[in-house]
Amino acid sequence: MTPEQTQADLLPGFLAISSVLTGFSEHALRGTGQTELYLATACEMVGDDSMRMMLGAFSACDIGDDTEAMGRHMRLCILSHARFGPLARNLIKLWYIGTWHCMPRDWHEAFGGNPADRDHIPSPTSYTEGLLWPAIGANPPGAKPFGYGMWANPPRVTRA
Repeated sequence: MTPEQTQADLLPGFLAISSVLTGFSEHALRGTGQTELYLATACEMVGDDSMRMMLGAFSACDIGDDTEAMGRHMRLCILSHARFGPLARNLIKLWYIGTWHCMPRDWHEAFGGNPADRDHIPSPTSYTEGLLWPAIGANPPGAKPFGYGMWANPPRVTRA
């Protein structure tokens, strides 16, 4: 199986777990234009096997629409897990601020991954498409302006 086929196979699960981790819909995540790139970045840095295992653990719990149960499952089975927790936290940071942070050294020693793992920005649009900006109701400084003089107004914070 080629890497492209492997990653295409992982895409639905990646979108599903990313939606739960970030609180944004799969549609909103796809709208950033970063989905395939972020999946490829994570797979390159930690390996397809680690990603596949985390997505398998995530999909193993079929809880329907019970958000409270989903939160418990994420805390117990993903975020608290020695292998999946650091990866899940990196995905949150990647989606929100557009930067991949190097996995911890002890993680690499225990689980492998790419020895060339490093902090980096996956694409020139990662910063402007970060979920941080819609989450706080603002536009990224220097990009996506609302219009003339909008810098003079405070950010519009929306409440859920």
